[in-house]
Amino acid sequence: MHSDVSTGPAPVKFPTRSRRGVLLGLSAPQLLVVAVTGLVLFAVLVTSGVLGALILLPLWAAVAAVVFLRYRGRTLADWTPIAARYALRRLHGQLVWLARPATRVRRDGLLHLPGTAASLRVVTSPNGRLDAVHDPYQDTLTAVVRVSSRAFALLDAPMQDANVAGWGRTLAALARTGHVARVQVLERTVPDSGDALTRHWHEHGHPDARLAGPVYADLLAAAGPAAAPHEAYIAIALDMRAARRLSNQAGGGLTGAFTVLAQLTNTFDQAARASGLTPSGWLTAPQIAAVVRSAYDPAASAALERWSPTGRPQAAPAAAGPVVLVESADRIRTDTAHHAVYWVENWPRIEASPGFLHQVLFTAGVRRTLSLTYSPKGLEAALKDVRRRKATVVADAAERQRKGQVDSEEDNVEYADVRDRERQLIAGHADIGLLGLITVSADTEDDLRAACATVETAAVAALIDLRPLTWQQAEAFTAAALPLARS
Repeated sequence: MHSDVSTGPAPVKFPTRSRRGVLLGLSAPQLLVVAVTGLVLFAVLVTSGVLGALILLPLWAAVAAVVFLRYRGRTLADWTPIAARYALRRLHGQLVWLARPATRVRRDGLLHLPGTAASLRVVTSPNGRLDAVHDPYQDTLTAVVRVSSRAFALLDAPMQDANVAGWGRTLAALARTGHVARVQVLERTVPDSGDALTRHWHEHGHPDARLAGPVYADLLAAAGPAAAPHEAYIAIALDMRAARRLSNQAGGGLTGAFTVLAQLTNTFDQAARASGLTPSGWLTAPQIAAVVRSAYDPAASAALERWSPTGRPQAAPAAAGPVVLVESADRIRTDTAHHAVYWVENWPRIEASPGFLHQVLFTAGVRRTLSLTYSPKGLEAALKDVRRRKATVVADAAERQRKGQVDSEEDNVEYADVRDRERQLIAGHADIGLLGLITVSADTEDDLRAACATVETAAVAALIDLRPLTWQQAEAFTAAALPLARS
């Protein structure tokens, strides 16, 4: 049956991602290489003259290649700091992380995560009503809530539009407070032990029924563990520096920060229902630890659920981190799984349905995690960025006109997007940056390769461009697979 686009939900359109650099189209690493090369060339000309500069012609060619040649969307100059950091970590043996419980420093609530997340710990509010993850270095306090909703694809067009608009208002309400560092939406598939279905059957079923009872029991025993349920979490990270004034009024320190965070969670609870979301309670410390643990060790999720008296997976914070983590250039291996992290480099360049990610989210037979991190920006900073981008586009157009070159349609589209963004800021809308990451997980390397190919194919159908995060997999996994609203 042919469906008319006009009868569907209102399409969404993403602005074009700017590829402009800091100056003259060059990024900061490119400018650094050019500046150093210029100084070296000047020194050679002073000491050896033009002949000395000509002798070093292969060196200048190599520098030009580093500045202008591209690999996987980045210039070699941009790759240099990433590759150097990876090589330095490899030299120091930091690509392999092993948990040593006997030698660990025991701190109350410490999650014992690898890398830059090592200092994260779970803390509880003085009244015991809210648990959150405290990052003492980024000065954030993050609360996590599990949410559910009706199947978006099965809703009619007016309801889909209402949910999309409601989610926009929810983000705007959080962004306007000026105290939110990041909001992360994480949706993942996890292995299922079938324990929840079995519990429901024992509590509400009728196993003594003559025909249906044995049939249902056999079905649950066979199909329950084969299921791959979807879980959705939203993490709200409070910027404790930005909220210092309100925090001090509420007692200061973590006590005051929890008061401000509780206000944000109440704001979210009230606004989320307008976007079709149903919050099912803010996670406690053991539940946060269980979510983190199951990301590193998917096979543990069934046991954590089975051991929990409430049916919700729980774990001790000290056991949240992995036992082993081995990082390579394009993937990592944790306790019972192999993972590969992708960055959503480009969102749809044309108008698309709000459910354009459906094919990625419901790819059969693939365990994956989608993370969307929203970073609110202040009005002054956003307007300053808009003015800078407008001036850069106009200057580049004037330079091309002076040289007699043709206009660039890409510049025209970017300029239109910047003007539209400026109009929205003046109208009072919040400015929010969006980071999309996708983590693909599998039991073996061969299964991971097959799953990655499936996800990449689904991404093409969803009109998004995925880029594997080479030499950054461990840090990317922390941001992409854990609902901790990490930058």
